Amino acid sequence: MMDKTKKASRGKKVSRATFFEVEIKDGLSKDQLCFMDKVEPTVTVAELKAMFQKSYPGMYPSRQCFKVDPKGKAVRDEDVLKSLPVGTTATFYFYDLGPQVNWTTVFFIKYLSILGVYFLFYIRTPFLYPSESDFTLSAHRVVHLAFVCHTFHYVKCLLEAIFVHQIASRGTMPLRNMIKNYSYYMLFTLWMAFYINHPLYTPPSNKQMGVGLMCFIVCEIGNYFIHVTLRDQQSSVYRLRQYPMPTMNPFTWPFVFISCPNYTYEIGAWFGFSIMTQTVAAAIFLVFGFVQMTIWAREKHQVYLKAFADYPRLRKPILPFLL
Repeated sequence: MMDKTKKASRGKKVSRATFFEVEIKDGLSKDQLCFMDKVEPTVTVAELKAMFQKSYPGMYPSRQCFKVDPKGKAVRDEDVLKSLPVGTTATFYFYDLGPQVNWTTVFFIKYLSILGVYFLFYIRTPFLYPSESDFTLSAHRVVHLAFVCHTFHYVKCLLEAIFVHQIASRGTMPLRNMIKNYSYYMLFTLWMAFYINHPLYTPPSNKQMGVGLMCFIVCEIGNYFIHVTLRDQQSSVYRLRQYPMPTMNPFTWPFVFISCPNYTYEIGAWFGFSIMTQTVAAAIFLVFGFVQMTIWAREKHQVYLKAFADYPRLRKPILPFLL
């Protein structure tokens, strides 16, 4: 009887003292990069990344991507080792995400550069236009309204990133992604600013300008309220909320028909800007933006459909009843 009791107690001690062996392989070559013995089962992926960095000092955690399956998704930093689909001998596949840039740096470089470049065209800095136009302002009211709207939009983006989304102070972006993102916005800013502020620019009618301006203002306000609603409903107070829902605020009512009305409002704002300025550059920027945001909206919509059995079937990703 005592022998059985001793064996049982020994078994319990072993189960409590169970450790993991973690092998990290290169995701491309499948060569072993690192082997960790006696890893606690409660260790998080973030802690594994910190351990991995000791062997490879240049690979700071935000640069690392770990996968359980080379063809699967990356595991999250907050995932606990024992909760992952691995045995006590766990294998992870490492992928180098490349040099990273802090989100604060990303936002400030991108938005401040865009604002600065547009301003240089607005005041007609020398060498941009014929010399007789140096440091002169356009006589057309729509040019000044376009400058105000363009400036307002990107200042709003910067402030929302810091105070609403609250992502500027955490996380990073791969440097190569930052360069692509920055180049995209900068090239379109240069193109739009050049033609809108050109001395030979032909303005639209006052009626067209007014319609475009009103559309821009309404959509910018709507976009802001959607962002605030998403933040509030993801907070601890609304943790029981399954998915974004409209509130008493009329600007949130598009949630009845759309999964991502923030993108819808964003497209609407640039549609208004294109109507107001009547430029090809703004219209093409609108088209490119619409395509990209539709892709993001459809991905988010699919996530909602898979995650919630009661998700409203009436909703579409970005355009009511259509798309």
